[in-house]
Amino acid sequence: MTRIPDSELILNPDGSIYHLSLVPEQLADTIITVGDPDRVMKVSKHFDRIDFKVQKREFLTHSGELGGKRISVISTGIGTDNIDIVLNELDALVNIDFHTRSIKENLTSLKIIRIGTSGCIQADIPLDSMLVSDYAIGLDGLLHYYQYFNSADETMFQHVFLRYADQKIGFPIRPYFAQGSQDLIKSIGYDMRKGITITAPGFYAPQQRLLRAGHHVEGMLETLAGFEHNGLRITNFEMETAAIYGFANLLGHQALSCNALIANRANGTFSNQAKQSIEKLIEIVLGRI
Repeated sequence: MTRIPDSELILNPDGSIYHLSLVPEQLADTIITVGDPDRVMKVSKHFDRIDFKVQKREFLTHSGELGGKRISVISTGIGTDNIDIVLNELDALVNIDFHTRSIKENLTSLKIIRIGTSGCIQADIPLDSMLVSDYAIGLDGLLHYYQYFNSADETMFQHVFLRYADQKIGFPIRPYFAQGSQDLIKSIGYDMRKGITITAPGFYAPQQRLLRAGHHVEGMLETLAGFEHNGLRITNFEMETAAIYGFANLLGHQALSCNALIANRANGTFSNQAKQSIEKLIEIVLGRI
């Protein structure tokens, strides 16, 4: 039994995990992630009851019950750097014994469903559409720090995409590729649009937004919009999905990213009913969990 050092698995004085401030009994096996802490209440208001409310920094967790099923909702904040913290600590809560500081013999597989907003890059997809990410492409590089091994499908996808992007614009980034849970797509996102999601390490230049500071890669938005693989197009930009998928695959969990498309980058438009769209998406996902 290998003991994980105090400096690697950091616990608070009350025995809770360092950043999330949760103890194992406060976490359900089905978890909804949202970026905005204010959105946690918009999810948990639908619960039949809330048993735990825990917050530290931007990480707010509500755990309770819905239709006889235990469920947690947690805010991750923005970006894959936060996903690195959240996914590692969620896994530690269920798969590491905090008393012995050792990995459990019998591991738990979590169901992790992201509910978020996103910007579409395809002109023909209407604002306020609901989309599930079949694949995600991470432009942030986070998974390169881990021993992540692509599946055969991910490897083929990577080869096809890089060949296409390099031919078009000499793509300067070496992204990582991860696929969402096909079981969760079938049970939760079966009637939503499916697409390939780009996870960017920022909101402006990394997503090809131009204000005063110029961006480095000209033509990237159009190049990404023109890509297709096995009938799927690159459909949207956001800032967490690829890391969630990568960590879920790496650690043996199931993950799904559900997106309300509230901006259309190709058309230069933004939804005038974004709040209603995310509320609708929350209700759909909760009804299918």
